[in-house]
Amino acid sequence: MPPNAALIVVDVQPDFMPGGALACHEGDAIVPGIDRLLRRRRFRHVVATQDWHPAGHASFASAHPGTAPFQRIELHGQPQTLWPDHCVQGTPGAALHPAIDWSAADLVLRKGSDPQVDSYSAFRENHGPQGTRPPTGLAGWLRERGVDEVAVCGLARDVCVLWTAQDAVALGFRATVLWDLSRPVAAGGDEALRETLRQAGIGIAEAATAP
Repeated sequence: MPPNAALIVVDVQPDFMPGGALACHEGDAIVPGIDRLLRRRRFRHVVATQDWHPAGHASFASAHPGTAPFQRIELHGQPQTLWPDHCVQGTPGAALHPAIDWSAADLVLRKGSDPQVDSYSAFRENHGPQGTRPPTGLAGWLRERGVDEVAVCGLARDVCVLWTAQDAVALGFRATVLWDLSRPVAAGGDEALRETLRQAGIGIAEAATAP
């Protein structure tokens, strides 16, 4: 890969695997491929994001009596999907997946630590009480290292991977989603998501077929 490209591996954690607290469709299928990609050292810079919520986080259905997981409410004036309790700080389900060699990662970015604000994207948190999306600092970190292009993989393809790629483009980076190394929350909707990516100017690639 060119020296100005970085890999962003989004939220590959046990809670998003089958049997986990918030299982993504076939989430475990991407683990071997991501491990191989990291071991090949094709990217000079690798960022791993880690969902890292305090107990009782505002995105948890359990924090809103009378609601159920996957129900939508309004939070800080924006639509918010309520999730099962997941990736609670310090729990095994919140760890980076143990079957991946993470030694290639030169930044682990924990997100979702504000108890009142959800955080899908690696670049910006979701809307908070002030009506803004606070930056995580990743854009500056990448620019300081001369990065202007990112490849994004991980979980979930239709939420955190999507938001990360969209924010990357909005912030002036070129972005590609590694389709085979990502999976959605639930099966279905792939064609609509591909079209969303195309319309946003986000590339789609297959890591398994890359040189």
